[in-house]
Order: sequence, then structure tokens, then C-alpha cells
Amino acid sequence: MPREISENETERFIELSKEAAECRVKRTGEVVKLKLRTGRYLYTLKLRPGTAEEIVKKLSCPVIEG
Repeated sequence: MPREISENETERFIELSKEAAECRVKRTGEVVKLKLRTGRYLYTLKLRPGTAEEIVKKLSCPVIEG
């Protein structure tokens, strides 16, 4: 079941990464989508490329570019 997290909840996204199996990064033009797979939900966070790089560095789970 997918859930979208808003841009102002990035700290929550980082906390959820501790329980996640993986994070997939999807780059499309001006938007970067971070998809965090946990046991129950798929969390999605849409950010600008500069902000997304900072968040990816803070994640605790494996990051898959694609």
C-alpha cells in the first residue's frame, strides 16, 4: 500500500529508513522521487535534486539508483 510523505516531513522519512529494506531513487527532470520500502508500506517523497542528495546521504538503508 503506497503512502506519500510531504516535503516538510523529511525527518520522518529518515526515521522510517531505519526499518526499510531499501530506498529506490528515481530521477525525472526537475523532480527526484525517493521510494522507501518497508514491510507494510511503500513511502514516496518528491524533492528537488539538491535537497534529495542531502536526504540520500542520511538514509540508513541500502540505496538503489534507477
